[in-house]
Amino acid sequence: MNREKRTEIFQRLRAANPEPTTELNYSGPFELLVAVLLSAQATDVGVNKATARLFPVANTPESILSLGEEGLKEHIKTIGLYNSKAANLIKTCRILLERHGGEVPRDRKALEALPGVGRKTANVILNTAFGEPTIAVDTHIFRVANRTRLAPGKTPRAVEDRLLRTTPAEFKKDAHHWLILHGRYVCKARKPDCYNCPIADLCEWPEKPV
Repeated sequence: MNREKRTEIFQRLRAANPEPTTELNYSGPFELLVAVLLSAQATDVGVNKATARLFPVANTPESILSLGEEGLKEHIKTIGLYNSKAANLIKTCRILLERHGGEVPRDRKALEALPGVGRKTANVILNTAFGEPTIAVDTHIFRVANRTRLAPGKTPRAVEDRLLRTTPAEFKKDAHHWLILHGRYVCKARKPDCYNCPIADLCEWPEKPV
């Protein structure tokens, strides 16, 4: 795929959604970190239901620690893997207080040192909370990048590296959200909605029906 086509793809996605953002409900970097930690193998809708119960009670490292692991589980038990997520979140809160003054660090290495935080989560925090031009490759982005041939790669990291290398600078900060939303609602896994896709004519998927 050439640069002109990539540029047109992002121009159309931007025209349809000028200010894209996450569908997780949050206020501030710490609430976002909690929501993203809880979102592994869970839907944003499910996470939002849990955090709607949790955040009014505890939305700082101190207040979550004061709940204790068992108390935290009571608030997030509707989410898959809640036992391990609760354990990781308690450890993360402790580290934030001990090493970062209770603040979420704006640093990839420090973020990835937090329990339960990998590269993808760190990219989400850096992008959504701090406006960094990072691209977190989840299953939606991985599928869209490969299917459209926008940035084909055999692994999420390969797709991320290619997207960072080939996405024009003016689109890089929002590319993450545009591609996730496109994969979630249009370029779906089992039945992509090619007939209502704003970039169907630019897509290089050989099986597209249009």
